[in-house]
Amino acid sequence: MLLRIEPPYLLFAGDAKDALAAKTGQGIVDWRPERCLGQLRLPGCVADHGLPEMSVAEGAARGAKTLVVGTVGPGGVLPEAWVPVLVEAVERGLDVASGLHTRLGSFPDLRAAAERHGRRLVDVRVPARDFPTGSGRKRPGKRLLTVGTDCAVGKKYTALALERALHGRGIDADFRATGQTGILIAGEGVAVDAVPADFISGAVEVLAPAAADDHWDVVEGQGSLFHPSFAGVSLGLLHGAQPDAFVVCHEPTRDTMRNVPAPMPSVRDVIEETCRLGRLTNPDIRCVGVAANTAALDDRAARRGIEALVAEHGVPATDPLRFGVEPLVERLLNG
Repeated sequence: MLLRIEPPYLLFAGDAKDALAAKTGQGIVDWRPERCLGQLRLPGCVADHGLPEMSVAEGAARGAKTLVVGTVGPGGVLPEAWVPVLVEAVERGLDVASGLHTRLGSFPDLRAAAERHGRRLVDVRVPARDFPTGSGRKRPGKRLLTVGTDCAVGKKYTALALERALHGRGIDADFRATGQTGILIAGEGVAVDAVPADFISGAVEVLAPAAADDHWDVVEGQGSLFHPSFAGVSLGLLHGAQPDAFVVCHEPTRDTMRNVPAPMPSVRDVIEETCRLGRLTNPDIRCVGVAANTAALDDRAARRGIEALVAEHGVPATDPLRFGVEPLVERLLNG
């Protein structure tokens, strides 16, 4: 089994001081609104997901299965002040899920309540099972991987937008989550950065298994093949996903990579290296487009940048959130 979170969710926003602190919860609302039953906010909470306000008791009475911690505390720490709410959730029959660095089971009262009531404490960053090493054997089904010129350039949101667009065309597709926020959105997945290096490709083979020939798994990418800190995770993902297609995600205003002095690679560098390394497990890998994160640009500059990417690389380019992903889907399906 993969790590799985049972819906519907009661989203716990805690005492978030701004909307950004609750971006995990907002991501779930944006991409999986059907899983969200209500929100629980403590006094002083500024974030608002626009969901019905509910106490733990009200959420349990209305059928909530999991209290999801959707707000990030400073340093990824779960504040002690939140623990009584989590304990109450467990006592009323809910699981608790969190993507924070603090392990839920590190709180004795919460761990004891979960054991007493037979509820799960789901630490999204902790794999739910052991994984084999990757086999490299070709498997049925189709897979797309989002890859990046850097970290935090939009790989998750691009993958989610592609899944939604494929569904809109009546195509069977699944978003395959590989990070904690993606898992909370999807309801299941593998946090690959928590998997020992030798088993990353095997974990992704399990995450995106053999499927029908017309099924697409859209695999969330992590890091960058060119990032000094995270290239190992990115390479394991690439080999395990065996992608038939990939989309390069790029933030065009950066000069250096996130949190390191290394210069940003070019989009062409990423296309060529992804194809070269990806052929180990899929000789037919191809780039179907570029997803540019143009949030730092005005509309005119964003359109000019996207036109330049198309001209330079001969593949579709777009900003998924600003302009949609239809050009990428068209190239994916029709070559």
